[in-house]
Amino acid sequence: RLLKRSVFFSVQDEAVDKSNFKNCNHIAFYRRQKLLHPGKSLYQALLDSVTLCNDSVKLQIINEKNKVPLLVEIYAIEGNIFRLKINEVSPLKSRYEVPDVLIKEPTTQRLSIAQKEAGILVLTCASEDRKLHITANPFQIELESKGETVLSVNTNGLLYFEHLQPPPQNRLANNEEGRSLDQSNLDHLENQEDLGLWQEEFGSFLDIKANGPSSIGLDFSLHGCEHVYGIPEHAETLLLKNTSDDDAYRLFNLDVYGHKIHDKMGIYGSVPFLLAHKPNRTSGIFWLNSSETLVEINTKAHVPSRSPPDITKQRVVPQTDVRWMSESGIIDVFLLMGPNPFDIFKQYAQLTGTQALPPLFSLGYHQCRWNYEDEQDVKTVDAGFDEHDIPYDVIWLDIEHTEGKRYFTWDKKKFQHPKRMQELLTRKKRKLVVIIDPHIKVDPMYTLYSQAKKKGYFVKNRTGQDFEGICWPGSSSYLDFTNPDVREWYADQFAFKSYKGSTDILFVWNDMNEPSVFKAAELTMQRDAVHHGNWEHREVHNLYGFYQQMATAEGLIKRSGGQKRPFVLTRSFFAGSQKYGAVWTGDNVAEWSYLKISIPMLLTISIAGISFCGADVGGFIGDPEPELLVRWYQAGAYQPFFRGHANIESKRREPWLFGDENTRIIREAIRERYTLLPYLYSLFYRAHTTAEPVMRPLWVEFPKEQETFGVEDEYMLGNALLVHPVIEQEATTVNVLLPGSDEVWYDFRRFRRLDYPGTLKIPVTLESIPVFQRGGGVVPLKTTVGRSTEWMTDISYELRVALDSKDFAVGELYLDDGHSFQYLHKKQFLHRKFTFHKNVFSSSCADEIGQYHTKCVVERVLILGVQKQPTSVTVSLHDGKDKEVVFTYDAKSSMLTLEKLLLNVGADWEIHIK
Repeated sequence: RLLKRSVFFSVQDEAVDKSNFKNCNHIAFYRRQKLLHPGKSLYQALLDSVTLCNDSVKLQIINEKNKVPLLVEIYAIEGNIFRLKINEVSPLKSRYEVPDVLIKEPTTQRLSIAQKEAGILVLTCASEDRKLHITANPFQIELESKGETVLSVNTNGLLYFEHLQPPPQNRLANNEEGRSLDQSNLDHLENQEDLGLWQEEFGSFLDIKANGPSSIGLDFSLHGCEHVYGIPEHAETLLLKNTSDDDAYRLFNLDVYGHKIHDKMGIYGSVPFLLAHKPNRTSGIFWLNSSETLVEINTKAHVPSRSPPDITKQRVVPQTDVRWMSESGIIDVFLLMGPNPFDIFKQYAQLTGTQALPPLFSLGYHQCRWNYEDEQDVKTVDAGFDEHDIPYDVIWLDIEHTEGKRYFTWDKKKFQHPKRMQELLTRKKRKLVVIIDPHIKVDPMYTLYSQAKKKGYFVKNRTGQDFEGICWPGSSSYLDFTNPDVREWYADQFAFKSYKGSTDILFVWNDMNEPSVFKAAELTMQRDAVHHGNWEHREVHNLYGFYQQMATAEGLIKRSGGQKRPFVLTRSFFAGSQKYGAVWTGDNVAEWSYLKISIPMLLTISIAGISFCGADVGGFIGDPEPELLVRWYQAGAYQPFFRGHANIESKRREPWLFGDENTRIIREAIRERYTLLPYLYSLFYRAHTTAEPVMRPLWVEFPKEQETFGVEDEYMLGNALLVHPVIEQEATTVNVLLPGSDEVWYDFRRFRRLDYPGTLKIPVTLESIPVFQRGGGVVPLKTTVGRSTEWMTDISYELRVALDSKDFAVGELYLDDGHSFQYLHKKQFLHRKFTFHKNVFSSSCADEIGQYHTKCVVERVLILGVQKQPTSVTVSLHDGKDKEVVFTYDAKSSMLTLEKLLLNVGADWEIHIK
């Protein structure tokens, strides 16, 4: 055991060391692209090559130096999106184009030529208010909406495209160690800049490039914008920073144990989607490329080119230039025109899909560590929650539960009766999650390995043998999830007959799927490894985890005969991962700074389409002091994915191990989460149907309020709650920004009305964190909690109504069985709308298609902001009978409480206040 541990930790301590990872200057394609400086582009458009097709406009551009023509395709896509594709006219062989991320081939609108003369081509869209101005020499595109230039392409002349070339004959012969025999050539390269065209070294590792250099790049200018967001995942601020020459944002999925904070290096996931915002418009750039990508950002003051010539009248406006550079593939970029933040979320989801609707249990609390030792340990921890009256839904098992890190197996000594253990959890209405990583132990006696080997399902090395690398089991091969046959076979492994000891309460955690390879360059798979279709790993690297999660989710659905929703957590992700489950921010540290950075990290992931995200509560690495642990539970309770997790070296930290007082406060935080579930589940339904992020930056809700644009220590949960976690040690006050000059805010727990928005100094104790309800919203809650979500099905509702300055409020509740696809296939759901207007509070149907029978009732309604005591309150049901309602009025807090209502949640009713 100790020997095993020392193996882990030598590997992991290595991982913390930043010298294991490249900085920008180590990256050959970046060095090559940086030789191209901003200025006049080398490319010019050949306007006589323009062809108008049904779905696009095509033209050729040519590089005046190397004379290689490129094909440009421009598409107008329904819903205010443009797509720009640039590829070689006749490449030596096909270049990689990312499959499976777009949910379908986008529906196009016809473009027409409005003008074509004197080196200018103007295209208009079906709706006349959108135009594309294409300049021939130098090649540039400007996107115009209602007469305003929103975005321009190649403004700085940084379009870069390395066309495929035949390999130089006998350039470098290799000896067995993969080092060059032609040392003179290498010496020659050391004397000048090594451009890494056909091979590239990093430390002792060599990357052989069979296809040679194939890098691409393009720059975009966002007019009038100085606030840009997105491109997760980085342990960085919400607002993207200007980059310097060797410090670009890197999108390259890597296993970085205990990653540094305020660093632009790539970590576990990559979503190449950037949002730009100014008070009157939000726009987006989605760069569809799965190879290593670097993004440079430069915000500057700019004099618009169409300003009047009189210098005194020129107005200086901000402009943000964004330069994208990828190692390979083609240029395939979607320009999202908004104009508001919610339009952008819809446009991006129209391309990549919305968040999968999670099973309700997965919105409860998850208890995890590396590792719960055995069945008795699981039983004891489970009982501990009941003993301390703390609700929880899921207990997790890390790698030690398997037989020698062979996934889909159980340790024969520690987990002899896995089904019996799951039956115990089932009786408690709880679930189990187990870890299943993509590396497969090289062991001919291990069925999964021998089957996959026989079928040729592993990634190959460049000589055609199965790629082998070191990971938890020792020598491992890696399943090639880019192959649809492998995904189908993998999905079948989750069938109960294949996965012995599994039951229908077992769900899955995909970890180490960047993929992580110990003792390899940057602790990941070598780029010259070969995947299905003969594509090199460099082309598909950022898709690897996306595909494993896809196959796993499919396996869990298949296992249930297509009936039940899956739950799959993944560490590595890409654009579109939202369709398959949840993500978390990886191996964080039990320090205050990691609690603080988790908020902008989760906000960035959320606005990039992945609503179901969270950070390990307490910090994975190390031992949190009790105050930090309490504050992390309080923050996590108001974030989408809520899981406590700890390292094998960390001391045990179940919520009751820190003294009675801390146990009480943690219990209260977790219970608060459970009362909030109806609101959270309704938010996830909105994320699933209309692509609204569950957790959102303030600027999304207050797009015109400049002071919100950089706020990252507080956030909106849906449109009705503002949450400000306490992220400083021993804090006695926090400064909370309550935005909007005409907004009304209420303390969510004490109901006090705050009529003076702006920055307020709010006193805090260890008891709780500040949460405010926005006037104008209705938040549905449960009146009490159960031991897990499933115990709470029939518990009654409380509706918390917060009136705005016009005495109005509106909100909703979504309800279904919480676990199946019946909401989709059989329309078995309830979607209710609650409205307070002119002293009438009503419940009506928000979606007539849905039908779902429930005994559940609304028992209590709290109305905040009622200015005077009513004389009577009556309720009318749809059958026309009125009855008196018991009410109390608190003049001090202007709160009206209506109790003992017992109104069926699925029925129409009206409450009249006189």
